Amino acid sequence: MTMTNLAGRHALVTGGGSGIGAAIALTLAAAGARVTICGRRREALEQTAARNRAIDVETADVTDAESIARLYRNAQAARGPFDIAVANAGSAISAAAENISRELWADTLNVNLTGAFFSVQPALAAMRERGFGRIIFVSSTAGLKGYPYVAAYVAAKHGVVGLARALALETANDGITVNALCPGYTETPMLERAIGRAAASARRSEADIRDAFAADNPDARLLQPQEIAEAALRLCADDSAGITGRAITIPGDDAW
Repeated sequence: MTMTNLAGRHALVTGGGSGIGAAIALTLAAAGARVTICGRRREALEQTAARNRAIDVETADVTDAESIARLYRNAQAARGPFDIAVANAGSAISAAAENISRELWADTLNVNLTGAFFSVQPALAAMRERGFGRIIFVSSTAGLKGYPYVAAYVAAKHGVVGLARALALETANDGITVNALCPGYTETPMLERAIGRAAASARRSEADIRDAFAADNPDARLLQPQEIAEAALRLCADDSAGITGRAITIPGDDAW
């Protein structure tokens, strides 16, 4: 495990109730950070928080401006300004392009792109003032290439990569780094749901679909959430100040 000391840091992780978000929250807490996790389902959040006393729970919906404002008020009043903000919340629903409704398109961008931006934006001013900040967007390999039947998700995740690069330039002289993690298919509840839908649609077994997803990753296996969490931890370190504006693929990016 990366030896990074985050004592005294306060981190926000959206979508922290399961999967990649839960793994990141637990990893940052194990490194000494106070961590606030948020999401819409309090029960799932509390299950994550029960695994480390340094994790606190705030229910919030990243697509709701007042909900995010309340999250920031409550969390920062109790635990201080955020030093780290991880925009992880996301969702994906598959559909052929001609069947994507305006509602599905808007909902997908609201969660994965608009929600990602507005869940970290309130942290920027205080980070600039203190001369330190780490912003991490959890994008996807779908932010770097195309996938069929998830056009809205691909568009949103490409947008997240562009957003990270833009913010990195804006904050380059402020002690803030902004990066996007781009994992391949990862063992998460969202992937399990996608496997189930794909199997039903294609009339194939879930095992076949799982193997097909794994084969799309460079090393022909499904990633584990902890692998993404370790990459996030590394980006939070003091000595990662020179890593910014990156779209870091997992697995496969050894040049950082």
